[in-house]
This record gives sequence, C-alpha cells and structure tokens, in this order.
Amino acid sequence: MKNYLFPVYLVTSFLIIYVTAIQVNLNTGIILFFFSLSPLPVIWMVYKVLTADVEVTSTFEEKWYDDM
Repeated sequence: MKNYLFPVYLVTSFLIIYVTAIQVNLNTGIILFFFSLSPLPVIWMVYKVLTADVEVTSTFEEKWYDDM
C-alpha cells in the first residue's frame, strides 16, 4: 500500500463511524466528541496526501479532458 493511502482509508473510516453514530442515535456526548476531533484527522490526511512523494509524468494540459 502506498504511504498516502493509509491516512485516506483511516480518516474515511473515522468519518463513516461518525456518520453511523449519528444515524443510530448514539450518545450525544460521543457524537460531539467525534465532531470536535474530526478536523484533526482531516488536516493530517490532507497534509500526508499533499506531501506524498508521487511523480507526475503528465502536464495539466495533456490530461485536461482525459475521458475520451
């Protein structure tokens, strides 16, 4: 697994657990705790993805409409 995919999977699972806790009407304190923590993993994920060592071989103009 690539290093930048682990934070994406981890934060996505955290947010799915948060949304599920809301839907099953869990304790309000737990939901507010998840809500107050949620910016930290998201910021960590964005940092890890943006600083990942990925080599891009094409330019923006070459891949502008790549759905053909």
